[in-house]
Amino acid sequence: MKNLVSGLSTATIILALAACGDRNAAPTPAAAGKPALTVTATVPQSLDWPQTLAASGNVAAWQEAVIGPEISNYRITEVRVNVGDQVKKGDVLARIASDAVDSELDESKAAVAEAEATLAEARAINERARQLREKGFYSPQQGVQTQTAADTALARLNAARARLRSAELKRSKSSVVAPDDGIISARSATVGSLTQPGEELFRLIRGGRLEWRAEVTAAELARLRPGQPARLETPNGAGVTGTVRAVAPTVDPQTRNGIVYVDLPPEAGQALSAGMFTRGRFELGQQPALTLPQSAVLLREGFAYVFRIEPGDGELARVTQLKVGTGRRAGERIEVSGLAADARVAAGGAGFLADGDTVRVVAAPAAGKAQP
Repeated sequence: MKNLVSGLSTATIILALAACGDRNAAPTPAAAGKPALTVTATVPQSLDWPQTLAASGNVAAWQEAVIGPEISNYRITEVRVNVGDQVKKGDVLARIASDAVDSELDESKAAVAEAEATLAEARAINERARQLREKGFYSPQQGVQTQTAADTALARLNAARARLRSAELKRSKSSVVAPDDGIISARSATVGSLTQPGEELFRLIRGGRLEWRAEVTAAELARLRPGQPARLETPNGAGVTGTVRAVAPTVDPQTRNGIVYVDLPPEAGQALSAGMFTRGRFELGQQPALTLPQSAVLLREGFAYVFRIEPGDGELARVTQLKVGTGRRAGERIEVSGLAADARVAAGGAGFLADGDTVRVVAAPAAGKAQP
């Protein structure tokens, strides 16, 4: 019985050692070559894509006219417009009390009439004195005196006429009028207030024209020229297309940014307002781009990677993780750099791959050309 137990124990130990040997044995070639994923291969395509430059800035009035009273210390009796109203050149915006101005005008007219009468009398006396002097009744000195009196009366008449023109001009300024076509952007005029020198009553966006003042870096400033198109984003989702009017000749020493002035079409006022901050892009023309499907590019830890398919035998191949640069996007494709134009990469499933994985490569479907 004891010999039987010993024999069983020895057999058990031999079987256990054999099992351990099996577990430590090297994997079979079939297990080592098993592919991690089935992928399709793609190669970069060179496409002509529009080159753009993104920017942001404020929408402002092209020119804003400040309208104030031209006569002071008179009461405003009527205000005819409000913020947002469209006006034409010469339209009356407000009226100022003209009672005192009318009184000054009447007084100036009376002064002119008086000066004209005085001049007529002085000229008549001078003519009478000339005739008598020729007959020897008046001395030359008396002739000079009558001539001086006539000249003085003429000068006083001219002064009275000048005061009359000033009073008429002042009377015409009792109506505050629009200096140009445009849109009222601000109003501070109120009925009953007294006008003051230099006071602002209204602000007018001349012609209703708006512009976009985009800020770009000093390096990007050199890429922009007058006449280039720009596309702005609007709050309602509809874009507005403008044209570069001017590029600032200076750069802000604090921000190192320059201003680009973009003229906006008249209809831009329906979607944009002066003072609004918005983003947009400048269109710099077409430029070739080396592109891949976005599914072939893996974003990891702030970097972009692709899995390049190394040459292999048959359907099985090994992939190598390669860092690339990215640029413009259009549709389902993205611009890449740092990749050979004839390199084969895994077109999808990059998130499930690791550097050195073995994959099964299948034929890719025919790829259409992406529209920018």
